[in-house]
Amino acid sequence: MIPAAGNDLQHWETCGDAWIALLRHVWSAGEAGMEDLGPIIEGPPVLFEIASLSWQDPVLSRYGDRNRLARWASAPRGRDDLAGGLGARLRDLHGVDQLHWAADLLRARPWTTSAWVSLNDPGDPADTVPCLVALAFRLRAYRLVMTAMFRSQNVHRAYLSYIPLREVQLEVADELGLPAGPMRVFVDVPHVAVRDADSVASILAAQPEAA
Repeated sequence: MIPAAGNDLQHWETCGDAWIALLRHVWSAGEAGMEDLGPIIEGPPVLFEIASLSWQDPVLSRYGDRNRLARWASAPRGRDDLAGGLGARLRDLHGVDQLHWAADLLRARPWTTSAWVSLNDPGDPADTVPCLVALAFRLRAYRLVMTAMFRSQNVHRAYLSYIPLREVQLEVADELGLPAGPMRVFVDVPHVAVRDADSVASILAAQPEAA
């Protein structure tokens, strides 16, 4: 089980492993709540990292949305493509390419912890505030580590955003000429929509928790 934020950081080898653990965390520790789109099961905040992410992940292939996985895996993507249409906020927020800015900062100051970029534009209408609000980049052990911060996330389809975010991390790593390290994820309000509860229960029943 993924613990509440503030406990030890959890490490998962694959996106599929992290996804199942995240579903189980909300399912076992969640409480009844409400979100803009309707009733939810809301879990405590979580912090974890994933070592490798791939569209060919066997857990995702078996239990994920196959049609969406196939579209994402096969579609040619340009620089502005990112889950939720957030590519433009990363690459042209008020005229600033934030990924280039972060890479330039890390190149000049490899030790810095200031390479944070925002996807939230102050003053936006509340219903347009993205679930992914920030990305942080840092260099550790000659690798680029990235943290994605979500104010809220429906974890039933979380993997559909994690793998595109890995591609963002790889883009910045390539610009720096360094390998990518783990991708870290913080979710303040992880949740499952009540309408998806039967599907989540079925997935978890097929993936019993390790003793």
